[in-house]
Amino acid sequence: MDVQNLQRDGFCLLKQTVTKEVVERMLDICRATFDIDSEDVRARSSRGHVYAARNLIASIPEVTRVWQCESLVAFLREHLGESFGLVRALFFDKPPDRTWALAWHKDTAIAVKDNSIVSESFSRPTTKAGVPHVIACDEVLKQMLTLRIHLDEVTDENGPLRVIPGSHVSSTSEGDGLNATVSVHAQAGDVLAMRPLISHSSGVSRPNTQRHRRILHLEFASSPILPDAMTWHDFVPPSAVPNDAA
Repeated sequence: MDVQNLQRDGFCLLKQTVTKEVVERMLDICRATFDIDSEDVRARSSRGHVYAARNLIASIPEVTRVWQCESLVAFLREHLGESFGLVRALFFDKPPDRTWALAWHKDTAIAVKDNSIVSESFSRPTTKAGVPHVIACDEVLKQMLTLRIHLDEVTDENGPLRVIPGSHVSSTSEGDGLNATVSVHAQAGDVLAMRPLISHSSGVSRPNTQRHRRILHLEFASSPILPDAMTWHDFVPPSAVPNDAA
């Protein structure tokens, strides 16, 4: 997969974009943060492994910097423009003792400050881990891009993400169809870039695996401004000085 595929297929893999040192640091930070129970940690296995956490912009400030290396900032500017910012950050894992699967879907929910505003561009207000969310229209979602930073190697053994090329063009697009499904294999430090409207799913890890599948899921928008006076819950623009993620 290469960068040119993003427009055509709706996803591409940026290989070895985050250094081993940064991956290890983020794993340490996540472990230390998740040791403390909070409303942001919504899914914990029987052995105490966290397999889903929200609101990382507030609970793990390092997620606002981990993507701010020269190559990723340049990539985001190329595809979102000069006014982009980070709007949501999540954590996912498939720990060995608590694997799970995810049905085919598109990422259509966004986090906002007030979901009571009446607007034809947004619908179905909900609250997730204390944060208001709404379903956004295609016009908003087409101006967004997700970066999934892999903190572990991902193979068929630990339930890789599956995507349907070309399904990102609208909320109803089926793209190339299920027969064209691609399983995204990656090394730790690889970054998957994907459009929110791409159809994606994942299966369970294989029995008796000892592998985790830890992901930092970072969502970016092209502008701090939303239609009809709606406001992003968070909007973090890039700083002037890149970090050492790459």
